[in-house]
Amino acid sequence: MPDRRPIALVTGASSGIGEALARRFAAGGHDLVLVARRAEPLRALADALTAAHGVRAWAVPVDLAQPDAPSVLATAMRRARRPIDVLVNCAGVVQVGRFAETPAARHRELVDLNVGALTSMLAHFVPPMLRRGHGRVLNVASIAAFQPVPTLATYAATKAFVLSLTESLAEELHGTGVTATALCPGITATPMLSGAERAHPGLRRLPRLVVGSVDDVAAEGHAACLRGDVVCVPGLLNTATVTAGRALPKWLVRRVGGALSRGLE
Repeated sequence: MPDRRPIALVTGASSGIGEALARRFAAGGHDLVLVARRAEPLRALADALTAAHGVRAWAVPVDLAQPDAPSVLATAMRRARRPIDVLVNCAGVVQVGRFAETPAARHRELVDLNVGALTSMLAHFVPPMLRRGHGRVLNVASIAAFQPVPTLATYAATKAFVLSLTESLAEELHGTGVTATALCPGITATPMLSGAERAHPGLRRLPRLVVGSVDDVAAEGHAACLRGDVVCVPGLLNTATVTAGRALPKWLVRRVGGALSRGLE
């Protein structure tokens, strides 16, 4: 590592898993570039991290759903001479509901942010890491990446893309000093889940046992990223679910997912 404090750029840092990951990296001695749409939560978090850990933290309000946003952000970091050592792609949106009942524009929003923006961020920030010979990437996917999820069809498909891209990228980066990790949490207690529950009250019937802690998810993701693990599935229950899903026939996985989703409608 260079003779300076490393810098982690975290998207989706204003709340949820992104905020928890930012706190983890700050506690570990990283300076932070905090990225999200909402300026005030970012500035409050930046001030809190500086006060708690003595690191520098810059709030950078950006709407990554805009096509040129990753390019503008990368240019701003170069001009500010802030080389990014860790890229955490956590910005994302979810949509719960039947595919045919969801507006086409909403499907496009999910693809643009969850897939397009993440891919563009990688394309802009990974090459400089390779030139320096060191770096870490943490892409936040989901256990939904491992199987089809009725009523989360487009969301699950975007996360499958993130997982596949991360695994391919990890192999391409082997031996370069740069690593890529996919963090695949299960259902996690975040504002995103709360919003989904308001729109679809059936989700409130989920057993609390299956709802993970955002701090636990961030702790496992942070450690996996620094180790250079390729895939991290936090929690024993989620690990067991993923393992079982891979072992069962695809038709059975689809039927089980459909039955569970209908039970929550």
